[in-house]
Amino acid sequence: MEQIRDFTKGPILKPLLAFSMPILLALFLQALYGAVDLLVVGKYAQAQDVSGVAVGSQIMQTITGLVSSFAMGTTVLLGQKIGAGKKEEGGRIIGTSVVIFFLVGAMLTALIPLLSAALAKAMHAPKEAFAETRKYIAICGFGSVMIVAYNVLGSIMRGLGDSKTPLMTVAIASVCNIAGDLLLVKGLGMGAAGAAIATVASQTISVLISLLILKQRTLPFAFSRRDIHIERQILRRIVRFGTPIALQDLLVGLSFLVILAIVNTLGLTASAGVGVAEKVCAFIMLIPAAFMQAMSAYVAQNHGAGEKERSERGLRIAILVSTAFGAVMFWAAFFHGDLLCGIFARDRDVIAAGFDYLRAYGIDCLLTCFLFCFIGFFNGLGETGFVMAQGIAAAFLIRIPVAWWMSQTTGRLFFIGLGVPCATVAQIIACFVFYAQIRKKEKGNESAKKPL
Repeated sequence: MEQIRDFTKGPILKPLLAFSMPILLALFLQALYGAVDLLVVGKYAQAQDVSGVAVGSQIMQTITGLVSSFAMGTTVLLGQKIGAGKKEEGGRIIGTSVVIFFLVGAMLTALIPLLSAALAKAMHAPKEAFAETRKYIAICGFGSVMIVAYNVLGSIMRGLGDSKTPLMTVAIASVCNIAGDLLLVKGLGMGAAGAAIATVASQTISVLISLLILKQRTLPFAFSRRDIHIERQILRRIVRFGTPIALQDLLVGLSFLVILAIVNTLGLTASAGVGVAEKVCAFIMLIPAAFMQAMSAYVAQNHGAGEKERSERGLRIAILVSTAFGAVMFWAAFFHGDLLCGIFARDRDVIAAGFDYLRAYGIDCLLTCFLFCFIGFFNGLGETGFVMAQGIAAAFLIRIPVAWWMSQTTGRLFFIGLGVPCATVAQIIACFVFYAQIRKKEKGNESAKKPL
């Protein structure tokens, strides 16, 4: 296993980039999951299969994001304990997390297949693609335990300062998924169902191999089967950190599903086009997402060690680096989105629809550089309640209303997509205000400690 990375000493930029790059690659490969499904289906199946995979994978992405966000509670708690020099508590934290997330995975595995038809109906899946959407959701739902297992492993490793092991696990899954898609979709003509089977099988193989590898490695603290039980104090802290992040990501994810449902009412071409654009977005948003996860681990350690100034310097550096990449992503999405959408579809109308919607996301690329770094910063501080509040408010007070209003007045996908950057602007303003409040509170506490 990679040695625990200490973010509380030495230079900031180089270790932060070294930690961020494996996260970025892991996120890239994870995004490749759904992208490969859509790519192979788009090239070797019909439009209804494309729509089915697009809608179904969006639902599964929301569920995966929920689990990953809740697991952030483990990342933050582990990072803070390591920063405070209390590594001996790591085994108990991991043991509690294993039990919690096993129960979550079992529940999702039981419920999602049963609710697959209701979820497809709630998404207003086009009638031509309803059966394919339901199949994709149901089959992926059976693999929920493996989705949960992957995210728990990743959260634990990132909390330890190890971003390479999660990269290894998702790399294994990506290779298996590509092979499965080519065999089942191209070779056997199974369409959306084949893509779903390949996804579940690849994650199962990835988790099993990863567990075998991890079993051969030595953790930097004691961990045994006796630790695999729920400790109430640790459970409360994981829930306190993880629940607001998970609730925010769930409701924000639901807001994007609502937008997709709005688009689905415009017809099969619009549905497939936005589905393709969302897959492109999954890639162009990877860099800010990687910095967000890296900042959470970095700030958690420095906060635990009492290094407030170092946390803030890391935030400024992350924003500058992320912004440089964001400018490139804006240029690619806004001016060359047709080429990007053409990777995942061959139908000219679907590509045109996807490009129109993608241009709005290009604008958002310039804004998420600030937002995602701030969110990672606040998560690391444990201020997950604010993260939840600003995300939910922006989603349901701005993103959805703007998208709905534009769908009713213009019907053009670019204007519907503008709901996304409009919401991001509001979130950035809220982050600056909250950051100023934190600084003011810290200065007040320092003044109160000074002798009269």
